[in-house]
Amino acid sequence: MTNANEPSFRESVDMMFNRAVALLDLPPGLEEKIRVCNATYTVRFGVRLRGKIETFTGYRSVHSEHMEPVKGGIRFAMGVNQDEVEALAALMTYKCALVEAPFGGSKGGLRIDPRQYDEHELELITRRFAYELIKRDLIDPAQNVPAPDMGTGEREMAWIADQYARMNTTDINAKACVTGKPLNAGGIAGRVEATGRGVQYALREFFRDPQGLAKAGLSGKLDGKRVIVQGLGNVGYHAVKFLSEEDGSKITGIIEHDGGLYSDAGLDVEAVRAWITEHGGVSGYPDARYVENGAAVMEEECDILIPAALEGVINLGNAGRIKAPLIIEAANGPVTAGADDILREKGAVIIPDMYANAGGVTVSYFEWVKNLSHIRFGRMQRRQEEGRHQLVVDELERLSADKNLGWQLSPNFKEKYLRGADELELVRSGLDDTMRISYQAMAEVWHGRDDVEDLRTAAYLVSISKVAASYRAKGL
Repeated sequence: MTNANEPSFRESVDMMFNRAVALLDLPPGLEEKIRVCNATYTVRFGVRLRGKIETFTGYRSVHSEHMEPVKGGIRFAMGVNQDEVEALAALMTYKCALVEAPFGGSKGGLRIDPRQYDEHELELITRRFAYELIKRDLIDPAQNVPAPDMGTGEREMAWIADQYARMNTTDINAKACVTGKPLNAGGIAGRVEATGRGVQYALREFFRDPQGLAKAGLSGKLDGKRVIVQGLGNVGYHAVKFLSEEDGSKITGIIEHDGGLYSDAGLDVEAVRAWITEHGGVSGYPDARYVENGAAVMEEECDILIPAALEGVINLGNAGRIKAPLIIEAANGPVTAGADDILREKGAVIIPDMYANAGGVTVSYFEWVKNLSHIRFGRMQRRQEEGRHQLVVDELERLSADKNLGWQLSPNFKEKYLRGADELELVRSGLDDTMRISYQAMAEVWHGRDDVEDLRTAAYLVSISKVAASYRAKGL
């Protein structure tokens, strides 16, 4: 339960910004220009449903236009409000700057419980919301490019893209007005998994940093590390799926809206996911200890805690009981400013949201570039790459046929080496490179400055410096 003395999500973001900006020497007034939200548009629109007109409230906030277009998801949730949308837009500015995606920060939201409407009704609502934003240039390939967020996905992005194309029939780049679309509607391979995959790559890079590991009191590799995830939605599911299947991590806790599961032996992520799909929650799952108060599972012993759902789940009320030495923020703002102080005093290392969940916007950037170039990644060079590799394989096979040399090709070498990279492999490669370089930029500040004690401050310092440089280049 969030403490009454807890700052709001927006106040938390501003407090963390202020803590970092105090360590920078910015020109007078530039700090304020970077911090404030440029504009927020509030729309109230009606849709005729079930024989009457229902009125909905939506928002689109633009935090910073130091680079354009601006970028940020659209969420459908009953908790959507102006403060939350503006805080998320600010995080998007810093996130894009940190991972060098050439966008300003934006965010949108519609106050709605999507579970209360059927697919046709949701389409009518989504298209009307999109219409209201498009006609004010708040959705546009060159100015403002949304993406999926909580409560939205490929389906909603396809509806928005189609609505934009209907209203802009001569815009050849219409598909680039939104990212996170299905593959057959101009999407990109690897976008659905992108945020969870980015969490995996972020942890891999952290585990390559001996100084970071020492600060968290950890050692070794991801193999065998105990992981608890809060939220098994798209992000949490993909993160723990990849960590368990590819890195050998043991998923000991999974928390959902109706409670939590815990097992020392480790949970089968796919089995839990299938159970949730069939039963609507984790209650009744047979192969683990069920805890009705799911938040209590976050307080169990583990090596890595992944809050992957809502903001503020780690707060003044429970931060003192969190035992995880390493927390990676797969959600936006899951650790409040007050909890952040408590956890840092305890020695816990927090990999901050603006870096940890940047996989989504990174692959969204790739999708936007794909839409503007009108060609699938790998289409031009893949077979040429395979042809060049074939020359090497032919020569190696000729040499291995020589009995005097006494060596031969390893099993599967030919098959692996000959295969040119497809779009999914190129997307994962680009994401991995982005997460590595961004972590190294943060780590250089974290380990190199005596006045920087944590990764979050380091991340803010890197990103604010880049935003400031962009504004200076514009003449501000």
